[in-house]
Amino acid sequence: MPYKTNFGDLPKENSRLETAKIVILPVPYDGTSTWGKGADKGPQAIVEASANMELYDIETDSEVYKRNIFTARPVIETGAPEKMVEKVKAAVSDFLKQEKFVVTLGGEHSITAGAVKAYTAKFKNLSILQLDAHSDLRPEYQGSKYSHASVMSRVRELCPIAQVGIRSMDIIEKPFIDKSRVFWAEKIYNKTDWHNQAISKLTEQVYLTIDLDVFDPGILPATGTPEPGGLGWYEILDFLKKVIKNRELVGFDVVELCPNKYNKSSDFLAAKLIYKLLSYRYEIPLLSEMRRQLKRNIFK
Repeated sequence: MPYKTNFGDLPKENSRLETAKIVILPVPYDGTSTWGKGADKGPQAIVEASANMELYDIETDSEVYKRNIFTARPVIETGAPEKMVEKVKAAVSDFLKQEKFVVTLGGEHSITAGAVKAYTAKFKNLSILQLDAHSDLRPEYQGSKYSHASVMSRVRELCPIAQVGIRSMDIIEKPFIDKSRVFWAEKIYNKTDWHNQAISKLTEQVYLTIDLDVFDPGILPATGTPEPGGLGWYEILDFLKKVIKNRELVGFDVVELCPNKYNKSSDFLAAKLIYKLLSYRYEIPLLSEMRRQLKRNIFK
């Protein structure tokens, strides 16, 4: 089904590929999920919700859409996850060659493997920051090494990972957990003293993958595998803002939205989260540079 609008419902002059710094890449894939189906409808729901979003960000006093955001045609694959992963890798690689900042929209979490393959080919000092309720470290699941439940096993084969918000795993994953790189939800809830430790696990260049079930289902229920005890909106933003201030965010994905026609708030939260992260990525470093310049001028 064709997309009804581009991300943010932007005017043509702000949504052309030629001038865009940012590309939104939808991947409506739901081939390996095992409980709540519907993640393939997630990208369209996010894009449609974004049309109702205010484009001025109060916190950063900015309008990041003026850096131009292009919404690409969806990557379509209904077969094996291996095929989807290669298609995603090819699409992301093409945009990276054009020097675009790519935001990949799932779909289920398995789509991340394709994006990370593309990013590790371009960035040699890359690490992955995973925000998620689940560790996703099964060596394989239901006969597939590229299942959504195995995605971080595949990603960890490519570069280091740090995991935040984890609160659910199978005992088969226990041997594969690096406790020094996992920040359990129950340990970090309502705290900030872990932020610097988590950031220290990341290399200079960071790719971020956000499974929306990292949020508490009280504020984001529309996901295929909800888990109680999740993190809150400001908790997550506060942490990610610090990450972006201290590391170079080179790309990210948002996955596992399963839209519910009776609850549009989850769709909107996902859209707003994407816009917030783009505002942080492009406007916070600029504001920091302006402050440094001001100090230099004062102390000349």
